[in-house]
Amino acid sequence: MRRCSMMSLNKRMLLSASLVLAIFITLTAITLDRAFRESALSAREDRLLGQLYMLIASAEVDAQGHLTLPSTLSEPRLNLPDSGLYAYITDSSGTPIWHSPSVVSTQAPFLNKLSAGDNRFEERKNPDGHSFLVQSLGVNWSVANSRHGFTFSVSENLTEFNSLINHYRRNLWGWLAGLGFLLLLAQVAALRWGLKPLRQVTQEISAIESGQQEKLLGSYPSEIKHLSDNINSLLQHEHAQQKRYRNGLADVAHSLKTPLAVVRGALSGTEKKEAFHALLEEQISRMDNIVAYQLQRAATAGASKLSAPIHIKPIAEKIIGALSKVHFDKNISTQLIISDDLTFRGDEGDLMELLGNLIENACKWCHSQIKITGVLQDKLLVITIEDDGPGIAPSQIELILQRGVRADQSVPGHGIGLAIVRDILQAYQGEIQIGRSDLGGASISLHLPASY
Repeated sequence: MRRCSMMSLNKRMLLSASLVLAIFITLTAITLDRAFRESALSAREDRLLGQLYMLIASAEVDAQGHLTLPSTLSEPRLNLPDSGLYAYITDSSGTPIWHSPSVVSTQAPFLNKLSAGDNRFEERKNPDGHSFLVQSLGVNWSVANSRHGFTFSVSENLTEFNSLINHYRRNLWGWLAGLGFLLLLAQVAALRWGLKPLRQVTQEISAIESGQQEKLLGSYPSEIKHLSDNINSLLQHEHAQQKRYRNGLADVAHSLKTPLAVVRGALSGTEKKEAFHALLEEQISRMDNIVAYQLQRAATAGASKLSAPIHIKPIAEKIIGALSKVHFDKNISTQLIISDDLTFRGDEGDLMELLGNLIENACKWCHSQIKITGVLQDKLLVITIEDDGPGIAPSQIELILQRGVRADQSVPGHGIGLAIVRDILQAYQGEIQIGRSDLGGASISLHLPASY
């Protein structure tokens, strides 16, 4: 089944930033548009109310309640036919008694009757469907101890107002779109600069794949440094593993030359049948030990920061339980002093090989006691296996720990176990120390960096 390719990190961040920016600009535009429209309406209301007061100030009422206004009003637009500003006056019964000269062919909406002091501002439509802003005020006029009620109304066509709003909206969206484009360009530049370390990592990994370099060499920010360090650790671990395999194969080929030469010489010699069989058995056993030893060296995982921590105590208990059945005739007393939270950072097989070889040697050479301890000392993991056996002579210690000792050169009595332990420790940048135990026998200590 074909897998869907995931969008690149740069595209994902750019798309999300663009979406957030578009939502922000839209909400900003809506908010500013609403605020501007409300502000413009408030300004129109104040202006129409001022014109209404000017109209009231120009009116005169006689004792019979007849209202008169000058032929020319102070507001020029009220004198011009169809100017967009219209005025109406109705009496107490709601009957229109006056309208401004601007009312010719346009029928503007107005309020027929309002109570004295009642002030209204609203948007209304005339019979033709055109929208107007209407400002109305109810007035009581006192003349010669009599009161006369009137309703003054001023209507303004919304065409100019809507034109103003549309002009503002075009400018608003134009400026916001331009600003959004500039912000998007800035976001692209910021993303390109911010993701530069990731592109550098990609380029370096490509260079590693092509063989141009062996590890990541760049200096990276703290967020990526841990990743680059782990990649380098993995690469170093892989290179070391490949080197061990190559060296192991070379060592196997070199070590097998001698026993093969002996067998070839025996085939062409005149030895008796029994002697030939003994020689052949000896060399086959020798070659088997060589192959086992070199394969173990090559298979050693080695130290890696990516390895999960392994609790040491359960592994030691498992090995002790298995070996106690093999050496049940000795009735060995084993003292295990390792805390439950003590861990080894590496391959579980390597840990089992380390402990297995040393505990097996201790079981083989002890009289009846074994002591196993594990502690942290000065950033080192120290595991010590002691027994009450004959111990290891100082002259043999130097030979066992000599670098480059092969299986066919191992010290008699200890097989290839300590050589395997030495090589595993070298892969983990650790060391082995051999001395005398308080129990009377050998004391073998493994020292490993605690970070592993």
